[in-house]
Amino acid sequence: MAPPLSRRLSRFLGAGLAAVAAFAAVPLSAQNTELAASFDDAFGTEMRSPDTFEAIYANGFERRIAELADGSQGRIGVVGIDLATGEEVAVLGDQLFPMASTSKIAVAATYLEMVEQGRYSLTSEFPLLIPVRSARFSSPAAPVREGNYMPAIDLIEIMITRSSNAATDALLAAVGGPQAVNDWMKRHGFSEFSIDRDIATLVRDDGEYDPASWIDPRDSATPRAMARLLGGLYRGDFLSEQSRRVLLGAMSRTVTGRRRIPASMPGEARVSHKTGSLNNTSSDIGIIESPDGRAIAVAIYVTGQGSRLARERRIAAIARALYDGFSARARQNDNRTWTAGTRSGG
Repeated sequence: MAPPLSRRLSRFLGAGLAAVAAFAAVPLSAQNTELAASFDDAFGTEMRSPDTFEAIYANGFERRIAELADGSQGRIGVVGIDLATGEEVAVLGDQLFPMASTSKIAVAATYLEMVEQGRYSLTSEFPLLIPVRSARFSSPAAPVREGNYMPAIDLIEIMITRSSNAATDALLAAVGGPQAVNDWMKRHGFSEFSIDRDIATLVRDDGEYDPASWIDPRDSATPRAMARLLGGLYRGDFLSEQSRRVLLGAMSRTVTGRRRIPASMPGEARVSHKTGSLNNTSSDIGIIESPDGRAIAVAIYVTGQGSRLARERRIAAIARALYDGFSARARQNDNRTWTAGTRSGG
């Protein structure tokens, strides 16, 4: 379900520019939370300065992420969550961004819940839904034809690992369409999420708006909603252990987006992720696990930046900075715990 009209309109660029003026009137000594809220309500591309960073972001780690998420060439939304401590780092975490294929995580989760309920099984077969050529905007839904039938477990695999649109639309039809996925998300506490079209229609009509300078509430979510969705899936909050293994296992075998989250990760880090790409936007969301058992949920949405390669480089740099920053925090906390234990034992 799309956000209310008033909220959708308030997020458009015109309202964002109005919020910029309001933000400029707020003294830098104001509460960090108030500044951060104003920053998110504004478009997020107009107020990048060291003084602003100092006022909003409390420490060097957060400021580093904000610098990498510089929106002067297009909006960038980031949320990273340390799943051990619950600590979050965010830049424009509550603005809507095009989900593109990152929405496929929610489609898979909706289907897997239906398996748990006994309505389907992992061996239930459905036909691939293959787009039929049609003119942009020529129909509310792009025409498709049925292809080969495949078991659901294989549809999930290629939907996640290879981002198959035909497999996604097969499962989307099986669960009852976009509204069924929206309902699943809402039941689990995620309101800033909306699938409005099947993938065939989304791709056919792509390019209606430039996401770097305009917020389209359709087929969109906030980085915070997607990062928290990943965290809940990783912890087993929403699905059974078997379903969790199916979904996270597929994410660990993703072959798309090698220049995104995984690109700059150290060899010891394990990445399970799902990419998304549309007109002038690239994204990647996933779980990054370190050898000591820690995990962070990451959602990165990048628009503009001049080219797809530039967007992918930005995603890779932000992901590595999040991994390094949370790792450094963990080491500091471990050292404090060890020191406190030594003193109390002495």
